Amino acid sequence: MVTRRKREEHDNHDRWLISYADFVTLLFAFFVVMYAISSVNEEKYKTFSNSLSVAFSQHASSSPASSNQPSLKALVNTRDARLAAQQRKTREQMKAVDESLQKAMGPQIAQGLVGVHQTERGVEIDIRASALFGEGDDKLQGNAKETLQKLAEVLRQENRSVEVEGHTDNVPIKNALFPSNWELSSGRAGSVVRTLAAFGVPEKRMTAVGMAANQPIVPNDTPEHRAQNRRVSITILSPQFDRTNQNSQDSAVPARDTVN
Repeated sequence: MVTRRKREEHDNHDRWLISYADFVTLLFAFFVVMYAISSVNEEKYKTFSNSLSVAFSQHASSSPASSNQPSLKALVNTRDARLAAQQRKTREQMKAVDESLQKAMGPQIAQGLVGVHQTERGVEIDIRASALFGEGDDKLQGNAKETLQKLAEVLRQENRSVEVEGHTDNVPIKNALFPSNWELSSGRAGSVVRTLAAFGVPEKRMTAVGMAANQPIVPNDTPEHRAQNRRVSITILSPQFDRTNQNSQDSAVPARDTVN
């Protein structure tokens, strides 16, 4: 019996192409799926974006901060308007006080013995010491009480605090009654306060202080200038400088002793 020779098998070196083709096919399919997932519908995207914008804008407009902003601005405007109205009213009131004093003290103003003018702190009346006192004295003389009586008639009508300051020139004084100009200026301020109180001005509204020669209105270089510096200044305070007013600024007026 003849036996058939077994056919020799040869190695196939091209089999890798099949695996490679399968890999490329799978890779292509993967990128197709990825592209399909990543592609965006532009119309749907715009619709979604607009919806978000509307939602967030409505939330912002309804937030407490934005809803309170108009009301806060209205409150600030109301406060500013109220303050402006108060300041305008105060200026008008102080102007009326100035006019009343100008009328009441007209003869003394014409003689140059009294000066009336408005300042930041209120209405100030400067009375020359020679119209009230003798030289180196704190006792009222002559027509001094008549002058102060006219002044008191105006002060009684105004429910405002009054500051009385005594001023001297820079010539020193030293005697048994007045060791220095401090005592002389303080005594003169006290005499004016007591007289105004006697004419009906409430004592609790008045303060008296001696300034000596520390606040001259002109240089003490001539006899006439020194005579101008010897004076009593009476200030009717505006509300913001009135220490007895509960709404006044605490630091506006320095503390001073009330003369009883």
